[in-house]
Amino acid sequence: MKVKVCIVVAVVGAVWLVPAHAYRPFDGTDADVLDQGDMELELGYLHYLREGSQRSLETPVAVMNLGLLGKRELVFEGRIRTPLSGDAEPHQTRFRDAAISLKQLHREGSLQESSGPSIASECGLFLPVLSGDRTGAGCAVIVSERGVAGAVHFNGALNKNREGNWEGFLGTIVEGSGWGAIRPVGEVFAVRDSAGRHIESALAGMVWTARKGLALDVALRKARTEEHCVSEIRIGLTWTIPAARSSGPAGTNARE
Repeated sequence: MKVKVCIVVAVVGAVWLVPAHAYRPFDGTDADVLDQGDMELELGYLHYLREGSQRSLETPVAVMNLGLLGKRELVFEGRIRTPLSGDAEPHQTRFRDAAISLKQLHREGSLQESSGPSIASECGLFLPVLSGDRTGAGCAVIVSERGVAGAVHFNGALNKNREGNWEGFLGTIVEGSGWGAIRPVGEVFAVRDSAGRHIESALAGMVWTARKGLALDVALRKARTEEHCVSEIRIGLTWTIPAARSSGPAGTNARE
C-alpha cells in the first residue's frame, strides 16, 4: 500500500508540473474505464518530435488514471518538453499541457464483455503551468467496438483551447488482433479551430503485452499543419495496478 501511495504522489506531482488526453500510444482514447480503486500509469518515456525546423524531446509524457465509483475514471496528464533546435532556446525545458478530466462510461458494450458498442465521455480542464498561461476546457464522446479481428474506437471532441478558440477533434483508432502478445495499431485524426488552424495526423505502431497489466508500445506519427510537417517517434508503456481488493495476479489490466 505504501508503494502505491508513493507512486500516486510522484506521478501526480509530475503531471501537475507537466499532458495527454490519451490511451497509449494514441492521441484519442477508448470507451473503457478502470474498476474502482485500480490505478493505471501511461508513461511515454521517449517522444522525439520534429515540427518544421524545431526538434524537441518530450519526456516524460505522463497520464495517470484512477478508477472511481459509478463507472468513472479520473485522469491527470502532462508532459515536459526540451527543445533541441529551432527558434526556441536549446535545452530550455518547459512544463506543458497539464490537464485533469473525468471519464464516464455510459453504455457497457463489447469492451466490457457485453454486446454492441461501448460508449463513454470525457470532459476536462486544461490547466495553466506557467505565468501568463490561459486555461481551457473540452468534452469528448468515445464509441468503441471490439470483434474477432480487433477493435475500433471513434473519438469526437469540442474544446475551448488555451488561445480562446473553439477547436474540433475527430479521430479513429484501429487495433488489430495481432500475433500472440503483439498487435498492430493505427490512428488518424483531424483538428480544426475557429482561427483557421488545422492538423491532419496519422500514426502506425505496435503494442506488446509483456505480461498482465504491463504493455509496451512504439509508434511513428506523421502530421501536417497549415505551416509545416510534423514527425514524431513515440516509445512508452502502460502499467496497471489493481486495487487491494483484487485476488487475481498483480497488474490485471482492465483494458486488455
